[in-house]
Parts: sequence; C-alpha cells; structure tokens
Amino acid sequence: MAGEESTSAIMDDHETLISTTDVELLKRAWRNEKAAPEILQYESSLVQRIKEQIELVEQNVEMFEGDGIDPLTVSLYQMDLDRTQFLLRSYLRVRLQKIEEYLFHILKTDEHLNRLSKPEQMFARRCTDDLGNHLDETVLSKLPDNYQSVLKQSITSEEDDMVPAPRLDTFVICKAKQYLSSIDFEPEYSMEITEMERDLLTFACYKFIKKPLEKGKIDLV
Repeated sequence: MAGEESTSAIMDDHETLISTTDVELLKRAWRNEKAAPEILQYESSLVQRIKEQIELVEQNVEMFEGDGIDPLTVSLYQMDLDRTQFLLRSYLRVRLQKIEEYLFHILKTDEHLNRLSKPEQMFARRCTDDLGNHLDETVLSKLPDNYQSVLKQSITSEEDDMVPAPRLDTFVICKAKQYLSSIDFEPEYSMEITEMERDLLTFACYKFIKKPLEKGKIDLV
C-alpha cells in the first residue's frame, strides 16, 4: 500500500522530475546553437540539470513498470523522456559538428575555447592532434618547407589563412524577448539597428545582434 502511495506521489509530481522550464530552455539553447554561425557558450548548468532529471525519470519509469502501472500511462512518460533525450543529443551533436568544422579557429583563442565544456575541449584537442598528424604524414611532409604549415598557405602568409572561420556576416532570423534600443547593440553597429520590437521576427546580420543574443535578450529562430 505504501509503495502504491509512493508511486502515485511520484506520478503526481512529474513536473518536478522533468522540468517544463528546463526543457524550454534546452529548446532555446538548441535553436540558438543551430542557427548561429559560430559556437555559443556551453549551457553547463542547464545540461547538468537535464541529465539529472533524465536519470531520475528513467529510474521511476522502471519502477512504474515493476509496480504494474497502466502500460499506456508508462508509455506516455517514456515518450516524454525520449523527447527530452533526443533534444539533449541534438544540442550536443550540433556543437560537435561546429567544433569539427572550426577546430583550429576555436583553439586559437581562450575566448572561443572557454565556450566549450571540458569534454568538448578534450575532443577538440584530440581531433586537432589527429588531423595535424594525418596531414603531416600524407601531404605536408612531401611539400617544400615553405608550405608545410597546417594553418598557413605559405610561410610568408601574415595570417592563418588556411583556418576556416565562422561567417559572422551571415543573416539570421531572430526575435527579441523585450524591446531593444540602439544601446543594446554594439556601438559600431548602432546605426545598423536602431531598435527591435518585442516578439517581432527580424531578419538581421548575425554580428549586429550578437551582443544581445549572448545576454539572453534575443532568440534565434
């Protein structure tokens, strides 16, 4: 009897197991990451909370099945769990794709490197080492000395012109979460965007809305 009451209490308290707010925040992080041309700051606290909630619900779904709860009810909980897991995997997968595409660019500065989680940093460094070794063994070692750099076309190049970088001049669709005036944007771009109405879809150059996006005032669509 006590077990049934405990199970019923857990089911009634389902909203505290997989927080609706956290799932919505994860959706927002996923949409922003998917639409942004550069890698964004890793949502460490949010991802940790989601992982803990997923683990808790997995344990309770197993308990529901063992307690003979209606299979339809259990399947609904499982569907909710599956959707959350899919969303989390999609968020992490988008980030890994960006890391692979902009490896050397990300590792060039602490600003970009610090946007990654610790496992992502390890992944980026390992990929860089593996790719560098592979290129050196198969191509670079066979070229003249002036052309053996992974980062530059030749030793005379002043910049790392072989390193792909995100195109911040890409146009994106965004929506402000509040009214924004010119002071919310970078000073150098204040003449490009003078204001942005709340909840109004806007087609804008990414670098113009980068600052309010990082502060959580804008969502990408």
